Amino acid sequence: MRAFLLIAITIATASCTSEFSSFSEGAPATLDTANRAYYPNDEILVEAKAQFRERNFGNSYRLFKKAIDVAPEDPQAWLGFAASADMLRRFDKSDYAYRKLQPTIGNRVEFLNNYGYSQLLRGNLRTARSYFLKAYEIDPENEVTANNLELLRNSVNYQKRAPGDLKGI
Repeated sequence: MRAFLLIAITIATASCTSEFSSFSEGAPATLDTANRAYYPNDEILVEAKAQFRERNFGNSYRLFKKAIDVAPEDPQAWLGFAASADMLRRFDKSDYAYRKLQPTIGNRVEFLNNYGYSQLLRGNLRTARSYFLKAYEIDPENEVTANNLELLRNSVNYQKRAPGDLKGI
């Protein structure tokens, strides 16, 4: 009986200092949180823009998506996400991003140029032209708008062909 009492006291004392005590600094209090995503600045956005400039659209798409997860109301992240999705021909994703952006920056030159370019990629030349002209009315000196209008003029001169039509050339 005395041995049983001694074991019971030892277990009770040990449990007060174990990691299961509510007052200890055991395992739950010292969990490693290094894998948690906290970004004190826009390092993801900077990297995403760099990947887009280098034409790594898959990487930029993934990084812009991560930037949206970190800052869901950032228009730069949404605009970059939409542009990356356009370049990957993921128009369902880019349309979602443009709908999200429309109420906040829908009248800005950047939005009008991007959405116009998206329409150009889809072959909707009239819609693209209307967005490029709206951007031109806001800022006639904008170089991107001028380039987009020139690209549109050149696109009208080329015929639409099915993929693979030029294999024999």
